[in-house]
Order: sequence, then C-alpha cells, then structure tokens
Amino acid sequence: MKAMNVGLLGIGTVGGGTFSVLKRNSEEITRRAGRPIEITVVADKNLELARKVTGGACRLTDDAFSVVTDPDVDIVIELIGGYGIARELVLKAIENGKHVVTANKALLAKHGNEIFDAAQKKGVMVAFEAAVAGGIPIIKALREGLTANRIEWIAGIINGTTNFILTEMREKGLPFDVVLKEAQRLGYAEADPTFDVEGIDAAHKLSIMSAIAFGNRVSFDQASVEGITKLEAVDIKYAEQLGYRIKLLGITKRMPEGVELRVHPTLIPSKRLIANVEGAMNAVLAKGDAVGATLYYGKGAGAEPTASAVIADLVDVTRMHTSDPENRVPHLAFQPDAVVDLPILPLAEVVTSYYLRLRVEDKPGVLADITRILADHQISIDAMFQREPAEGEDQADIIMLTHQTKEKNIDAAIASINALSVVTGKTIRLRMESLL
Repeated sequence: MKAMNVGLLGIGTVGGGTFSVLKRNSEEITRRAGRPIEITVVADKNLELARKVTGGACRLTDDAFSVVTDPDVDIVIELIGGYGIARELVLKAIENGKHVVTANKALLAKHGNEIFDAAQKKGVMVAFEAAVAGGIPIIKALREGLTANRIEWIAGIINGTTNFILTEMREKGLPFDVVLKEAQRLGYAEADPTFDVEGIDAAHKLSIMSAIAFGNRVSFDQASVEGITKLEAVDIKYAEQLGYRIKLLGITKRMPEGVELRVHPTLIPSKRLIANVEGAMNAVLAKGDAVGATLYYGKGAGAEPTASAVIADLVDVTRMHTSDPENRVPHLAFQPDAVVDLPILPLAEVVTSYYLRLRVEDKPGVLADITRILADHQISIDAMFQREPAEGEDQADIIMLTHQTKEKNIDAAIASINALSVVTGKTIRLRMESLL
C-alpha cells in the first residue's frame, strides 16, 4: 500500500525525537496504521542539523512554505512553535488539503478556533495530542475514552518546570529564586522562564482541555492566570504541616453559571495521588459523572515522550485519511455545529476554600478582630494555628484555612484585615481544592 508522505517542519528536540522513533519503530507503526508512514521532507533553517539528524534519509529544505504546498505531502507536522509563522504555515497547509499534526499549544490556544474552522471547511484533520502534557494521551482520553460522560471538572499539573521548582522548594526549603536558577542549570527551565513560572504555558494547555471537556470554544484569552513567582517557602512548609501540598494547577469546572478556567498555586490534600506527583512529571485528573475521577500521569515533555504523542497522531490521521470527514472524531470532541460559547466565569465569582497567612502583633484581641471580619463577610474557619513568636519578637504568624466562599468575599475580607493596625504586611492568600 502507498506510504503516507509526511513533511516535518522543525527538527529540534521534538522533531529529532519524532524522526528517530518513527524510524526505529517503523515496522510496528506500519502494522498499526495499515500502511507505511514516511517523513519524506524536512524543513529547518539549520540544514546542517537537519542533515545530521536525518542522515540524508529524506529531502531537506530551509523553505517551510515549499513543504506545505508540496502536492506529494499528505501530512504536515508543525514543530516550529510560536504564534506567527506557525499559524501561517498551518493555515496554508490546510488550504492545500494537508492534514496537520502539531505540538504547538500556544498556537492552538490563541488561534485554535480559526484553525479548526478552516480544517472543518476543507475536510482535513488537525491532530494535537502532543500539545498537552507531552506523552500522556490526555486529549484522546477526553475526546474519546470519556465520551459517555458529562465531564464535571479537570485539574492538572501540566507544566513540568513549575512542578520541579515546587518540589525542590518543598524538599529543600529553598526560596523560589534559588530553585529557579538550579532549574535553569539543569535544563528544566528556559533562560526566559516567564511562560512557565507565570502560568501561561499551563493556561494554554488548560484552555484546550476545557474546550474538549465542555464543548466550548477555545477561550485562553479569558483564563485567570497566576504563576508561582510570589510563592514563599514558608507557605509550602505551613501547608505541609497542615496536611497539604502546593502545586501549580490548571483547573476547569462546569458550573451552572458557566465555566471556570483558572491557573494558580493550589493547596491539595497530601493524601491525593496528584499531590504526590513530583519533579518534572505531569498529571491530569478528570472527573466524569459516570466514571468518577480518573488520573493520567507521565512525562510532560522531552524528545521521545512528546514524539510518542506526535506519532500516535500520525497513525490516527493515516487510519482515518480515506474516511468520510463527517464520520471522523471531531477536533473538539463535540460535533462542530454543537460547539457553543459558554461564559467563562470571572475569578471573583469562583467558589473555593482558602489558606490565609497573617503576620500580626502578639497582643490580646487580635484574633477576635480578624475572626469578626471574616464572619462579617460570611466566611467560616475550618482550621487555624498560630506560630508562637521567636524569642525577642513581638509578632506572630496566624494561619487559617477557610470553608468555601466566593473569591470576591475573601478579597473584601482581606482588604479589611490588612487595614487593621495590628496586622503587619499583606495577608497571603492561596486557593485550596479537595479534588473529590
């Protein structure tokens, strides 16, 4: 049977891994796909690198547009990254009737609606398993494996860099800045780590999963995003003492009023499996009404783990290449005419529990004033402890865990607490999730 010809755009870490795995496992992949899958052309600005990786086994070019318009190419793999040229190339490939496989979560988060609409009109597939959580097959699980369920919520550790940093902070008691430098030295963090540590990368991935889970349009621009740069080691220590671990979670929930879409540091009970995901590993917890909570765990990045997802998409596209477009699995799980624009809830309307840390003067009546303010805002306390002042100090830390309340209520209460003369500095507030 005629091979499926693939054009690879970008032969960096993931591109090199894809070429290597596809070559190494070609016989097994052919048996699964029903026909050979061959990378026949590679486009990269660094032709010397491309020649070294491919060993001259395919045609090389530095003109990516020549690949997406090549009539002999059936599938285009986009591994260039970013929003700009990648968008042009993907849309041009679709225009020319090519199926597309991409690992570009940023592109899909920003322009996914445009890309999926174009692919639907042209009758081609856009596959993107590698765009979320590397080698973990979470897209297929949400789009196909859980299709019988009304998905209620998803919570994921979907950025390995931040999870590595938080693990090191917890285990070694080191501040964020010190651990970040170590992460950069080890290659877990980029020279400019902004997308990772500010939660943007996680928000890209979360917005894609949310759309698949709830049949919504991709809504990255409406996500609430908070990173880990302001997180202090002392709060990680206090959380541990209270039986919690702090993780940067991407959380999306279906609520009667709309959809929650948020990324932020979160306290999770330490007995939860996801709370014990350490280092640079990823994990996604998805709750369906029929199946309950399901956990997906594995490597979220790296050459071969991500290549595993890219090649799985190649196999899927090859299997479905000749099928009627109307009978393929929809890009966002729901049929295109059933995808809706659900409202994304502002953070002020989100209901959850909270961890509060206050630095106060060690004198009578302070606690009474604070609890009165919380009561005035209909916020009840679940647990509390006070760290006694060190010898010679006249200030103490009070740590409180609240029951569930709206974010706008806790914000108003914190403003009043911070205005008390006995409170020194700003109240630290972190969100909590039970994940039941």
